[in-house]
Amino acid sequence: MRGISKVIGRAIPFGRKNVDTDVIIPAKWLKTITREGLGQGAFETVRREADNVFDHAEYAGAPILIAGDNFGCGSSREHAAWALLDMGVTAVIAPSFSDIFSSNAFKNGILTIELPQGAIDRLMEVTATDPIDIDLDSQTVTTPFQDRFEFAIDPFRKNCLINGLDEIGMTMERDDAIAAYEAGLSADKPWQQPRS
Repeated sequence: MRGISKVIGRAIPFGRKNVDTDVIIPAKWLKTITREGLGQGAFETVRREADNVFDHAEYAGAPILIAGDNFGCGSSREHAAWALLDMGVTAVIAPSFSDIFSSNAFKNGILTIELPQGAIDRLMEVTATDPIDIDLDSQTVTTPFQDRFEFAIDPFRKNCLINGLDEIGMTMERDDAIAAYEAGLSADKPWQQPRS
């Protein structure tokens, strides 16, 4: 997992409320055994709508998605986070998130930021023409027009996202302690060790 300290760029001004994981990535895309290519199916039903924001050239490859309240509700579908990553999104800003989606996003290196609806409305307005700047170190979202919105984040999640640590990465950080424990166990209880 890559670390995140800043996300700067255009944001997709989606803004819809109660977008569930089936809208983010429809069930027919869940048969894959790889994460690659899921971005093609992301928001497939929304993309069928005329003049949807996902097909606007100015938002192609945008690293930020501005969403509405209760984003990611519905079934526990890690594919939703994978689809967002595959389309280039590394941060989602919304008034609230489903707990399961937020957890899946975090575990896959996506920063979820909760801001009040007034801030979302302002960001939707700004992102129609200009980029925004997310700084995880200072926990702020800023615009070129001097807007500054502070957000809260769990310190553990912040550390993991900045340092690019998933569960495997956190375990590998403890490699010396694990090796020392195993060596001590071999010396103290040799009968528990596999025979060669």
